[in-house]
Amino acid sequence: MISTKKGDDGKTFLANGERVFKDDLRVEAYGTLDELNSYLGLVKNYLPADEKNILEKIQKTIFRISAELAKAEKFIKLVEKEEVDELTQLVNKFEKMVNLKNFVLPGSNSISAILDIARTVARRAERRIVSLSKKENIRKEVIAYINRLSDFLFLLARIVEKDGVKLIDFKKE
Repeated sequence: MISTKKGDDGKTFLANGERVFKDDLRVEAYGTLDELNSYLGLVKNYLPADEKNILEKIQKTIFRISAELAKAEKFIKLVEKEEVDELTQLVNKFEKMVNLKNFVLPGSNSISAILDIARTVARRAERRIVSLSKKENIRKEVIAYINRLSDFLFLLARIVEKDGVKLIDFKKE
């Protein structure tokens, strides 16, 4: 049942059964990640299969981070340092492909524009998670992954602008 009416009082349940207001920092953080995941779902439709697979893996990781933030950590595999390192390797690889010398004005093409929106949403999610971490214990891997993700999205947008979607080759070393 989608409409339970249990949120009509402005509150929602966390995975552990705790009830909080919908503007709670925790709900803001995982709600922003949900928004980010929606943008990634949109851009994924414009990418070739290999790139779709990478974004889908990232989307699944975002779901796991959202679940952790919703206090469902006992039901999921937590994001580990290795996943942050894997994303860091992609960022390093992309940096070599992109030669930035100036600030970038978003919107050179539709796909890069969507990626830039996703990047800004990732940055907002990071800010929400950092705010939450000042009040509650948030694992450093969560913050690091989202920070690296915004770098990844920025560089992916630049590659799409430079080479076009069909020329991206994630498998090349």
